Amino acid sequence: MASPPRVLITRPGKRAQPLRQALEAVGVEAVSLEALRLEALAESPETRQAWLDFDLFQRVVVISPFAAECLADGLDRYWPQLPLGPSFYAVGAGTAKVLHETLGVRVHMPPANAVDNSSESLLRLPSLQRLDEQRVLLAAGEGGRTMLADSLAQRGAKLTRLALYRRIPVEPGGPGAQYLTQGDFSALVVTSGELLEHLAGWCSAKALNQPLIVSSQRLATLAHTLGYLRPHVAQGATPVALAAAVANACNLDGADHDDLEKG
Repeated sequence: MASPPRVLITRPGKRAQPLRQALEAVGVEAVSLEALRLEALAESPETRQAWLDFDLFQRVVVISPFAAECLADGLDRYWPQLPLGPSFYAVGAGTAKVLHETLGVRVHMPPANAVDNSSESLLRLPSLQRLDEQRVLLAAGEGGRTMLADSLAQRGAKLTRLALYRRIPVEPGGPGAQYLTQGDFSALVVTSGELLEHLAGWCSAKALNQPLIVSSQRLATLAHTLGYLRPHVAQGATPVALAAAVANACNLDGADHDDLEKG
């Protein structure tokens, strides 16, 4: 009996588990490749002021599951009872799940029929179209894209961008490290431009020629410039969307072969 395709996944920490389950459901072996560490930042005067002023924000936009965890930890220190005023928004389902579980709040997120769960999809929500003089808190990591922050500000928001954690690239480790250097895998899943750039320096020529699953055309374009030869674009960054793209790239039975390789 043939072994299932081996797929390297790069999501750190607890975020990896839903993706692992989705990949195993389509018949592949998901192997963790540790290349990025998330580290909560120490509280700064700006962060402390944001916690103290939290009840003054009308909208709170959260960019990732780890940002949601850091947000919940900060609020727990300053607000024994969560203020009722802010409306919460999440870029993706994973982030919404953490907010609901830790804070018990209703979370606005891109509609279920959205092409992806990206910042662009979130910005299409009617309640984010006009933000004249509304105080908006954006909970995110250090650095990263500014598109979401810029768009909210352009729509009139009085924006506070709160950096709660940093991403630290590390030498690839874990079970997938040797497979990466040898190119001994059927697909690599990466949903971060920073991680794409980091991993390119550790990939052998064979690894760069293996299917790469990314979550947007922007990342596919970046992948080409970095030397990845076979990027495939999933319909978003959700575990289900990434697993479907992996199934297509690996030619598994039942895969949707209309998924297009961006080559």
